[in-house]
Amino acid sequence: MTDMETIKCIKERRSIRKFKAEPVSREVINEIVAAASYAPSWKNTQITRYVVVEDPAVKAKIAEECVLGFEYNSKTISRAPQLVVATYVSGRSGFEKDGSYTTSKEDRWENFDAGIAVQTFCLAAHDMGVGTVVLGILDDAKVAEAIHAPEGEKIGALIPIGYPEGDAPTAPKRKTAEELVRYL
Repeated sequence: MTDMETIKCIKERRSIRKFKAEPVSREVINEIVAAASYAPSWKNTQITRYVVVEDPAVKAKIAEECVLGFEYNSKTISRAPQLVVATYVSGRSGFEKDGSYTTSKEDRWENFDAGIAVQTFCLAAHDMGVGTVVLGILDDAKVAEAIHAPEGEKIGALIPIGYPEGDAPTAPKRKTAEELVRYL
């Protein structure tokens, strides 16, 4: 049995790059983060954190100095009323209590868990009428400095957020299930 609303949300969510000027309220953002907290994580470590950049000067600094010169991302961040920086607590996901790696994936589980949480964040935002786009072309050290990331947290992704302006883009062509799955 499937939840048709979940499948619909997955299929209809798009990367939004044009936003209305109206900021998303802290109450709505907190609801989105609360929903994202249900994302699965390694041994329930829940390592993902969200820094909501509302200060125009900090947002401009990130847009101008932290996206490795990728102008498209710079423009997207500048057009968004807010920017969420997804960070993650390092040294927990994929590790044993003694600090050793649990599997051959070593610390890459951190990125995996942060990715699951970011996707859950974006789906929850879409469900609440809030547009998002996940940006990964960034200078981790410069972003960490701009947001005063706590020691032990790494930068996962940038997520410009806001209420979409205009119609959502059409879905790009998707591979068929037959192209994506193999049965043994």
